[in-house]
Amino acid sequence: MPPRWPRKPDRRDPAYRRLDDRMNFALHVAIFLATNSGLWFFHNFKYSDWSWLPLFSIIWLLLLFLHLIYIAAIADYSVKS
Repeated sequence: MPPRWPRKPDRRDPAYRRLDDRMNFALHVAIFLATNSGLWFFHNFKYSDWSWLPLFSIIWLLLLFLHLIYIAAIADYSVKS
């Protein structure tokens, strides 16, 4: 069941922004997991040299971690006038 918002969605609403940022992060995690699991699946067939794949996965994971740090610790969801 999708989340329901009790009032008209407005990006200026701090609670809405916080929820939107967390849902955006969850979507990014899902894309990361689906893409990387597919790449690693085909990498295991060893048809070609995919030596770039570990670095690719680590860099993408680091970017996801930075995204998490931003939404959890840096983002300011206070009311702005």
